[in-house]
Amino acid sequence: MRDVLYCWPEAAKFGRRIPKERFYEQGTVSTSTRERFVSDVARITWAFKLAEPTIHLPDNESVPEIQVFRIDAKDEDVSEHVLAAIDKVIPSPIVFELARNISGDEQVRMVAAHKQPGSNSPKISRYFSTDWIAADVDRHPLPTAISLPALYAALLEPLTEIEVRPGEAMSEVADRIKEVGKLEREVASLERKLRTEPQFNRKVALRRALKTKQHELEQQR
Repeated sequence: MRDVLYCWPEAAKFGRRIPKERFYEQGTVSTSTRERFVSDVARITWAFKLAEPTIHLPDNESVPEIQVFRIDAKDEDVSEHVLAAIDKVIPSPIVFELARNISGDEQVRMVAAHKQPGSNSPKISRYFSTDWIAADVDRHPLPTAISLPALYAALLEPLTEIEVRPGEAMSEVADRIKEVGKLEREVASLERKLRTEPQFNRKVALRRALKTKQHELEQQR
């Protein structure tokens, strides 16, 4: 389901505009990332705060709350370097909604990385995203969940392009996605070699290796 946007609960509405300077004036942000904040970002709004007091789901240390940030783009998109800079400042998980206006049509995409707490700074996976979606599309209700960690996993599942297995922690999903990316690169490399290999016996070996990697990739998905 790559076209999903969620209807965030009214009880969780936060609606606080955050000056972008608050993120890029920090000493740990590189000059190029600061420039991205300036060039990419029109407005940052801390839109919703999903927490035990607002949506009545129990939390834990890894997912004390889930934040929803809306970022209005100046142009066509917002760099992942900007998202990462925000993610590193806010300790709890964030789901971003990026909004843009293309020739009068407002579009939104949902973006998030899996975030694990760390002693100094959180560990952040690569970013996952839906496609760009018309802003006026009917939104889906939040996934059914018994806890904030379970809700977090359910929110990220449609972004990751792989199926979350029963009982699987989101950290395990992130590791599996990383392995999928590695296997996809290996499969593509073997396919290129197979197309250009002139020797028959070498082609046989490459086909065997390719079949093995394709099977491993299918198992991981």
